[in-house]
Amino acid sequence: MDRQSQILITGASGMVGRALVARMRHEGYGNLLTPRSSELDLRDPSAVNRFFAEHKVGFVFHLAGHIGGIGASVTFPVEFLYENMMISLHVINAARGAGVTKLLYLSSSCVYPRDCPQPMKEVDILTGAFEPTNEGYAIAKVAAMKLCEYSNREYGTNFINLMPCNLYGYGDHFEPEKSHVVSALIYKFHEAKRKNLPVVEIWGTGTTRRELLFVNDLADAMLFFMYNRDAKDIGPFVNIGLGDDIAIRELAMAIKDIVGYSGPIIYDPSKPDGMPRKLMDVSRAARLGWRAKVKINEGLKMTYDWYLKNVVAEIGL
Repeated sequence: MDRQSQILITGASGMVGRALVARMRHEGYGNLLTPRSSELDLRDPSAVNRFFAEHKVGFVFHLAGHIGGIGASVTFPVEFLYENMMISLHVINAARGAGVTKLLYLSSSCVYPRDCPQPMKEVDILTGAFEPTNEGYAIAKVAAMKLCEYSNREYGTNFINLMPCNLYGYGDHFEPEKSHVVSALIYKFHEAKRKNLPVVEIWGTGTTRRELLFVNDLADAMLFFMYNRDAKDIGPFVNIGLGDDIAIRELAMAIKDIVGYSGPIIYDPSKPDGMPRKLMDVSRAARLGWRAKVKINEGLKMTYDWYLKNVVAEIGL
């Protein structure tokens, strides 16, 4: 992949896409194809095939998808299954048909079984039932990963799958209906401080543990593997994470301190926790030459500073 290649980045306006585009533009890539959904409907296979042919796409970072937190996933399982499956199958199949040189598909640690041994190893996929609160999303992700794997086996393509842990950082969704755990907590504590609320309520027991990766580290990982490792090196997929996790209670306290909120926290155990723990074994990524760099407290502070500058200042909160 050189700086003159025609490189398609689906989902370029999302958190991961924005981090990757910024990094690649900084490094001098001049032919980045970053169509918005209004310009290219990835649910339409004819439109996707036509786009690949017209633009002579050589490389693909497939990041697009229908995303959201536990509440959205539980409320709209059809959208999470159907939209994600259609988008990914169309893009991956079009890439194969167009003969692209290499494709990177970004999966999710949600595909691991709910009761998976910790830390989760690549061999643990499909050894147990999915977490019910994100089952539709997980099924769609596994389908896309398998299509990459089968395409490599049957057609000799070079399609690689990366499996990141929970992400946070610049460009995340902070609105409650779309936010993930870090952005949701930043929003909650900032609003509580701004409105002088007496307490902050958090879903679940607070005992679940999550591994969190700063989005710029993921952009670094994607470029490393696209440059340096092929499907034959990686196998079906490789875990991408920090290699350490944190309890939601600890995370909430850390964000509370960064924001400067002084009130108490209460937990609502009637609300779902999700998987009890999600920590990935990242030893394969390390053996292949990549490790995360940003530690959790550093990343949380950078994310809140970005939120103040780019979200709060923009809407005048």
